Parts: sequence; C-alpha cells; structure tokens
Amino acid sequence: MLQTLANAFKVPELRKKMLYTTLILFLFRVGAAIPVPFTFIDYSVGILGNSLEGNFMNYLSMMTGDAFNYGTLFAMSITPYINSSIIFQLLTVAIPPLERLAKEGEEGRKKIAFYTRIGAAVIAMLQSTAYYFYLGNQGYLSSPDIAYEGASKVFQALVIIFVLTAGSCLLMWMGESINEKGIGNGISMILFAGIVSRIPATITQIFAHFPYGGLYYLFVPLALIIMVALVIFIVWMDNSERRLPVAYAKRVVGRKMYGGQNTNMPIKVNMSGVMPIIFASSILSLPPTLQMFIKVKEGGFWDKFFGLFNATNWFYGIVYFLLIIFFAYFYATIQYNPVEMANNLRKNSGSIPGIRPGKPTSDYIAKVLSRITLLGALLISVVAILPIVFTQITHLCGRPMNISLGGTSVIILVGVALETVRQLESQMMMRHYKGFLD
Repeated sequence: MLQTLANAFKVPELRKKMLYTTLILFLFRVGAAIPVPFTFIDYSVGILGNSLEGNFMNYLSMMTGDAFNYGTLFAMSITPYINSSIIFQLLTVAIPPLERLAKEGEEGRKKIAFYTRIGAAVIAMLQSTAYYFYLGNQGYLSSPDIAYEGASKVFQALVIIFVLTAGSCLLMWMGESINEKGIGNGISMILFAGIVSRIPATITQIFAHFPYGGLYYLFVPLALIIMVALVIFIVWMDNSERRLPVAYAKRVVGRKMYGGQNTNMPIKVNMSGVMPIIFASSILSLPPTLQMFIKVKEGGFWDKFFGLFNATNWFYGIVYFLLIIFFAYFYATIQYNPVEMANNLRKNSGSIPGIRPGKPTSDYIAKVLSRITLLGALLISVVAILPIVFTQITHLCGRPMNISLGGTSVIILVGVALETVRQLESQMMMRHYKGFLD
C-alpha cells in the first residue's frame, strides 16, 4: 500500500489529486475545531466527559472526529447526507418517476443528486435543532442578556441551528469536490479522517482499564488483539471473490477467428464494501436523534425504549445484524443485474459451462449472487457484532470495556483505505505507469 502511494505521488496529475484531497481533509479537521457561537463547553472533557458508554452520542462523536463532543462547526458531520442518500436510493426502487430518472443516464443522476442535497439540508436542520435542544437541556448554552432574554434566546437558537446546518452542507460540498478533483470517495474519506483522529483517544481509553486489575490484565491486550485480527480478516474478506467459469465460442470475422477461450467472471464476496455498515449505523441513529428533542423520565417506557438503541444492548446488536444483511442485499441488487449479465454473455458468444444460455444462465447467476451476498453480509456482521459481544462480556465484570463501535470503525477505515489504493492503481494503469505493481 505504501509503495502504491509512493508510485502514485510520482505522477503529476495523481499528485495534484492527492494533495487536493489532503487539503480538503485538513480543512475538515480545522472546521472540527471551530466552536459554534453561544455554546459554553469545557473543551478539556467535552459533552461526553469520560463516558465510555456505547450510546448514540459516542457514535456521533466517532463519526464526526469528536466535533460533536465539542460542539464545533462540523458537529453534524456528513451523516445527514448519508441518511438522505439512503432515503433516495430506497425511493428510487419504490417510486416509478424516480426510477425513470435513474435510468435516464447522467442527466437523471444529476437531478437525483440535487434532490439528495436538498434532503440532506433538511435532515441537517432537523438534527441541528435536536442538538440545540440537547445543549440547552444539558446546560451547555451561554446565558442570554437578561434585558432581552426572549429575543436573545430566539437569536441564539437561529444562529446555532443555521451554523450547524451550514457546516453540514459545507462538508457535503467538500465530499463532492473530492469525488470530482481528488482521490477516493469523498464521503468515505471524510468519515475516514474523523475516525483516524479518534484513534489516540480510543487507545488511551482501552489502556485506562489496566489499573482495575484482575481480568482486565487479560481484557486490555485481548481488545487490541481483536482489533488487529479484525483488520487482517477484513483485508482477506475484501480480496475474496467467487469466479464463475465462462467459455467463449469460436467465431470467424473476415479472415480472423475470435473467441475459443476460457475465462472467468469474478464476483467479490464483499461486493457492497463499507456501505451496509454506514447505512445500518445511520438508520439506528434515528431513534436517539428523536430522544434529543424530548426529556425522558428515568425508568419510564421511553427511557427503556431508547435504551434498546444503546450500542452495548443485545437488541441493538440483533437489529444491527439484520440491517447489515438487508443493505448488503439491497446494494447487490443495485450493482448486479443477472438478466443483463446473461444477455451480455449471450451477445459475446459466451456461456457458463453446463448452463444453457438465456433464462437458465440468469437464474444461475442470481442464485450465485444470492449466496455470495449472504456470505459477505454474514462476514461483515461478524466484524460489526464481535466488539459488541466483547463489551457485554466485560460488562459482566462490573466495568464495561466499551469497544462496541470498534467493529464499525475498523470496517470503515480498512474498507476506505483499500478502495482508495485500488482506485490509485486503476488510474495508474490507465496512464500506462509501468511500476505501479513494483
């Protein structure tokens, strides 16, 4: 990977893209340190303090690179855009007009992207409003002028909500600018930068359990081993693929003979990448977002209901598991069309040995895709759920050692890194760079 980055940096055009991406990520980290007006937060501990609970607040803090924890410009991060993308991709399948737009090519995709941005701005405003009420309920807002208390509160609310919304919209633009002028997927790169910035604090929190003694002398190194093992497992899973054998018949065109060769059709086991994890996490963040609008009585029905969506809860783990599988199938359906794949094989005089062309081929490809998707979804789910199980085990010892969000972080980090390196290699291949595999 490091050799690939070094080789890419030698290519002037790729070097410009890499430097542009680095500049955008640097601006993201600067914005994550600029406080929102009218907030009063102790920046030595933040909103979460020393809490290690795997709740929605820690999830947002992880996804925003601690911007949420300190009430800064990018506290809402890119999550509103992700949620809007989920909504419109689901609507594209369910609503015929949007489905027709998606099939109109580049112009249709531009219109859907425009609607997605509007939806992201609306969601960002709703989340910013929820965040404002949360800050007010927890006492993190500066006191307005007593003489103009009513007007000051309204002005304070408008400023905080619009600044947070503007920060989220700015991040949306920064992500799209990386797609156009930089390297990698812009949204994924922003999430990557936020999670990387949290690594030192996460390691510090893990080692903070050493003074408790007893089983924690075993749990601390075991947590680190689990994280390293997850990285190795994800790399192996990302490179795994199912190869369907394909045979091409011989055909004569003029005086030349074409075909007559055997090859294969590779299908990745983890064909959806990190998106099922990101989408599932975003969906599970909706109930806690609603909780931020209201005051919940401790021990009441709503307190128990929202407690189910704590990342250390078994219910959260089960729903998380099911959502990952759902979005893995959803993405596989969007990316692969068995009928189209079968037709392309038929047009090129190709066939799968032992399978008749036409509908039998498309049915066979659909069957293989279904099995591969299930396997890939189960493997991703293991990575996401294992840290939650480990957290539950340590919870039985009295002091939960929370790494429940570690699986999500590792999948995003490794997945984005591998996708970015793969994109660099493909661009160097297009430029006939001989040393890209050296």
